[in-house]
Amino acid sequence: MRTRLRHLRHGSRVFTWRAEIHHVRGDKDWHRCIRVRVWGTGKTGRALQADLLSLFVGPWGCASDGAYPTPGDVRAVVLFALASGWEPAQRGGTFVLSEMQHGDRFTLPDFVLTDRLRTPHGADPTDRVLAAHDARQRS
Repeated sequence: MRTRLRHLRHGSRVFTWRAEIHHVRGDKDWHRCIRVRVWGTGKTGRALQADLLSLFVGPWGCASDGAYPTPGDVRAVVLFALASGWEPAQRGGTFVLSEMQHGDRFTLPDFVLTDRLRTPHGADPTDRVLAAHDARQRS
């Protein structure tokens, strides 16, 4: 299956991005996770990567989760990464927005950053999703 590349304009710069659907195991359930990759100067520039954990809570777990980042979500990821030191013009490598380094300062309405897709040592996705759900219910 081909991966669809999308484009996003910010000022005079055009960013190319794609999103891949994955699933990560929590202690109590599976969760939908979207890996977003963004390029600002073509494939030879420094890529941006963010693994977004869906905050969807439903009766059938990730099997019924249709969350997918909007262009507005990707724009928020790009702007946060630029403010955090991502330099798309640098050659090679990947700038990763990680839960450990950036998770306390960056969230989206339907997603949070997760490290669980890259490493089993990330925080438990089930606990994070339920905590976000509880916080929404209180507000």
